[in-house]
Amino acid sequence: MKIGLYSITYLGLWYRGPALTLEDVIGRARAFGYDGLEIDGKRPHGNPLDLPGDRCRELRQRAADAGVEIYAVAANNDFSSPIPEYRESQLLYMRELIRMTADLGVKTLRVFAAWPGVTLSPEGARYTIARQVWREAHLPFAEGQTWTWCCDALREAARWAGDAGVTLALQNHPPVTNTPDDMLRMIHDVASPHVKACLDAPLAARQGVTSMQATARAVGALQVLSHFGGEYEQAADGSVRGNVRNPDLTLTPETYYPDFVQGMQEIGYEGYLGYELCHPLPPVNGAPASLAFADINAKLAAEYMRGLVQNVKRLPVETVHAE
Repeated sequence: MKIGLYSITYLGLWYRGPALTLEDVIGRARAFGYDGLEIDGKRPHGNPLDLPGDRCRELRQRAADAGVEIYAVAANNDFSSPIPEYRESQLLYMRELIRMTADLGVKTLRVFAAWPGVTLSPEGARYTIARQVWREAHLPFAEGQTWTWCCDALREAARWAGDAGVTLALQNHPPVTNTPDDMLRMIHDVASPHVKACLDAPLAARQGVTSMQATARAVGALQVLSHFGGEYEQAADGSVRGNVRNPDLTLTPETYYPDFVQGMQEIGYEGYLGYELCHPLPPVNGAPASLAFADINAKLAAEYMRGLVQNVKRLPVETVHAE
């Protein structure tokens, strides 16, 4: 398994300060010891409106020169809208993202079934408004109808992905795909060889999964991408500890990543675990968290996950299977 940095960490959504350029994010990935970079598919990082073929080739070369692989692009799509014009606009966005992904020389495009989005204000990013709008729009419609809209759009996008040599990695991200089982059911319903899985442990933990290894086995060979997130601190002995930020901004020590990494080894996953700092942050010394907060966490996250991966590598395969 390889350790990646998801550029949303530096998109300027959650910390105080502007987004970094992709060139700067490539530099951060190299400096912090990441193997690769996943580009978020929205402005100012990876919206296809801003990345014609020449710009994609330029970024490919910049990353290669830095020894950093661009391994994935992340879509921020919503195929669930009850308004046909919205779904068609999202399909056009997805078709352009597939083009951009191929131009970058990347094989994997993370996708959602549905995504309410975020709203921006002088106080920072918020999920609450977008989620309220999404809920109101879907109140008159049965869950089965929303499911069908998502499957139909994903099936159409999969044809374009196949033509471009790109795999769509469906994430277990709400709404609509609210559990790993939902993710797998949608992959089955779409029935395309170009749609596979992006099982993420933090989401699975919030969705009630108690055995990450069992969930990894259920996904199996479909797994092509994964993310991890959290906040990190370095102990006096040099070890790095991971914490999960709760909705009330309190911290809880994370406990599921060792189980998840073992599960990934068990199924033979050799792809990326990509770090993302993508949640509301607490004030630091009475002020909104700064870019330095993102830097510290990105640096420690790489150390933390690399340590887990190396530890699991030292376990005999039969030991992992016996867990």
